[in-house]
Amino acid sequence: MDDDLRVLYEGYRAGLYVRVEIQDMPCEFVEYFDPSAALILGGMTSSETVIGCLQARFKKHRWYGKILKTKDPVIFSLGWRRFQSLPLYTIQDHNGRNRHLKYTPEHMHCNAIFWGPSTPQNTGLLCLQSYSADQKGFRVCATGVILSQDKSMAIMKKLKLIGYPEKVHKKTAFIKDMFSSQLEVAKFEGAKIKTVSGIRGQVKKALRTPEGAFRATFEDSILMSDIVFLKTWYQVELPKFFNPVTNFIMPPDKRAEWQGMKTLGMLRKETGSKALFSKDSQYQKEPVRKQHHLKPFTVPRKLQKDLPFDYKPKVRGKWEDPITSKRVAVIRDTHEKKRDQLLNQMRTIHTVKEIKSREDGQQRHRDYRQKKKAEEAAKDRVRQRVRKELYTKLGKIKEKVHKKMNFNEADE
Repeated sequence: MDDDLRVLYEGYRAGLYVRVEIQDMPCEFVEYFDPSAALILGGMTSSETVIGCLQARFKKHRWYGKILKTKDPVIFSLGWRRFQSLPLYTIQDHNGRNRHLKYTPEHMHCNAIFWGPSTPQNTGLLCLQSYSADQKGFRVCATGVILSQDKSMAIMKKLKLIGYPEKVHKKTAFIKDMFSSQLEVAKFEGAKIKTVSGIRGQVKKALRTPEGAFRATFEDSILMSDIVFLKTWYQVELPKFFNPVTNFIMPPDKRAEWQGMKTLGMLRKETGSKALFSKDSQYQKEPVRKQHHLKPFTVPRKLQKDLPFDYKPKVRGKWEDPITSKRVAVIRDTHEKKRDQLLNQMRTIHTVKEIKSREDGQQRHRDYRQKKKAEEAAKDRVRQRVRKELYTKLGKIKEKVHKKMNFNEADE
């Protein structure tokens, strides 16, 4: 008899199946068990059941329509497990600091730190924003790979503290409204501070009153209107949230409707509420110091009497032409405006012609001077040649006379 037909009559014989006893099984799994759905039975070592901090190289999928916000719940498919967690997105600076990111980058990798089960390195992961089958568009929001399981990783976020001078004495100043207690000041002793005008300084010691004020020294004297700020970092705590996907203990027709933790955007959309406005969450511009206009320097009258005449302030009013100041303003009509415009245009044309005529005359004068200079040079060359010929002839005549005189003296 065929084995398939025999199974229908006798059932499965010994050796055709494996019996497994599972402890702590939820009763809903047995109640809503669906034999038509295949189940994969696997096992894990004791080390893989430990829940801890995981670090992964993370990248938003290019086909997913939105960027991911930090601390928004994401469903991870990691190895044999499916769970929901709240990842923190970071990027590593050149000095090794893990800087906190508010959103995932658009077209580059980042690091994701989340709370999950212990997983070996180089294990791939896949992320979904929602498990619902009614979601439109591409469902896979990100992919990545596990890097390490470092629980001592510090995630740092930028922090800028702003304070205002209370007292200023030369290069020392008392700063207030930056800290709230003496303990906070003690943590930041020796930290570098800076004013809006660019004067650098250092936190020294806390003051007794008011609470949170401290003494600081600067490289130059600051003003009472200066704003002092301190750029620092603080550590962000990782939320320890781990929620396994339990859709197999639900009825078969409702397994696709499993819903874990909702994002804040989903809750606002369902309730119709708006986002709360927080001044600290807004991106702020660099604080700018107000420009103070100093009062003009005045010398008392009693002191002016004792001053020499050279040092006495000379106050002169604005000079006005007596003839022009008495003239009555003339308002021209349209015809007069056109006439004045025509005269101005003619005057402009005449001025341009005069300038051009003057430039042409100057050019002619320069050409004439060059021509005369060339003629004088030619005449000088002729004079030099004639003079040379004349002096040559005179020299020959003198030489003949001298020879004749010497011959006569020899005959005598």
